[in-house]
Amino acid sequence: MSADLEEPTKFDPNNDPAKLAKIGAFVTRKLENNPLVQRIEVPDLQVYVYQGFLGKRDCGILISKIDADAVPSTLYKGTEQAGFRTSYSCHLNRWDPDITRVEARMSDTLGIDNNWAETMQGQRYQVGQEFKAHHDFFHPGQSYWNHEGPRGGQRSWTAMIFLNEPEEGGATEFPHIGIGVRPQSGTMLMWNNMKPDGTLNYKSLHTGTPVKKGVKHIITKWYRQNNWLELNTATA
Repeated sequence: MSADLEEPTKFDPNNDPAKLAKIGAFVTRKLENNPLVQRIEVPDLQVYVYQGFLGKRDCGILISKIDADAVPSTLYKGTEQAGFRTSYSCHLNRWDPDITRVEARMSDTLGIDNNWAETMQGQRYQVGQEFKAHHDFFHPGQSYWNHEGPRGGQRSWTAMIFLNEPEEGGATEFPHIGIGVRPQSGTMLMWNNMKPDGTLNYKSLHTGTPVKKGVKHIITKWYRQNNWLELNTATA
């Protein structure tokens, strides 16, 4: 998901710009009508911040769940690169009451039905660990797309919450637009992986910079074009 590959021009119902544009427009209205959400004013990318979204107690609960289950993070088959993603991660049980409650608030904030979201992922970054520059959207030209496309379609929005604050490093940076967001406990960062017309936004390239001191914990939700849960009930 990191290479700017040439995308196929043939229409793909699992990567439908009309649907993705509609989702993008709805979420944009929802976020911009929320007085607690701030848009980061940059060209070419819709990115928003909700400070203090989660309290200390919920952050602590989620950190404990991540630490209990985290294993070395992986990449999609065919995109593996040594040292590219060096964090630890785990999928969080969406039927756990604590997870269900947090997910419901996240999805309500964006205005997207939670069934359209993949299983939420928890991630832990220790000193020196990072996630190099990548896109969250799927590249339909990659080999994994034949598997992922029918499982909910393209990724539309990303919602990520910082659960704690490492002493140094660990910012989420968007190199194409020149901004970085420093981890702040409880803050939710949201962005549209598509342009307003529903096509892939390469300016959404981002990186989890190396932690220099301390530990960083985050949770991430990726929303799809279609109902993800309906198509993945057995593995959710």
